[in-house]
Amino acid sequence: MSTTHEEGTGQPAIRVMVVDDHPMWRDAVARDLTEAGFDVVATAGDGPQAVRRAGAVTPDVLVLDLNLPGMPGVQVCKELVGSQPGLRVLVLSASGEHADVLEAVKSGATGYLMKSASTQELTEAVRRTAAGDAVFTPGLAGLVLGEYRRLASEPAPAASDEPRAPQLTDRETEVLRLVAKGLSYKQIAERLVISHRTVQNHVQNTLGKLQLHNRVELVRYAIERGLDDA
Repeated sequence: MSTTHEEGTGQPAIRVMVVDDHPMWRDAVARDLTEAGFDVVATAGDGPQAVRRAGAVTPDVLVLDLNLPGMPGVQVCKELVGSQPGLRVLVLSASGEHADVLEAVKSGATGYLMKSASTQELTEAVRRTAAGDAVFTPGLAGLVLGEYRRLASEPAPAASDEPRAPQLTDRETEVLRLVAKGLSYKQIAERLVISHRTVQNHVQNTLGKLQLHNRVELVRYAIERGLDDA
């Protein structure tokens, strides 16, 4: 049975959900967290299952692997953080690649812990994540802060032309909005009943017009303008 109150505090236990595609690892993490006094309310082994179950049980903290079948972890994170504002996401990943870390943070993760962490480090990270702290494996926090400082200090591209924002066609705007919501090109093609190649062409045209370089920058542009909420 899951614990319902944190030992010795009388406070309701922190509700945690564990998402990982390796059953033995997933079960071990869930067991360690339960033994540490957390209330493990659900587990999931793939992306779509994670989104469904998290929507049903509304955990406080999602312990999330990035490499998931069915839907990437960053997309799971983006969808759930968008629909559950109180949710905190702690990524628990085997990858320490800087690009993976930054993408996870940009998709809404509060923290990022390597799978080499000890059980004690994991339980402490979940506790701090629930409290709203940003928790990172040593060495990664500096990377994330450095990236945010770089983004903050970068002059806005063509700021003087801001009143004359690039004109996107209605279809380009529609594609951009769906990209910002985290849909894959394939999903966008199906939704708009156009070909995968046409979606790619719209994205490339939009990147050129906005003077952006990749999909991450495109998503950031769209989110800053509220297109993901539209």
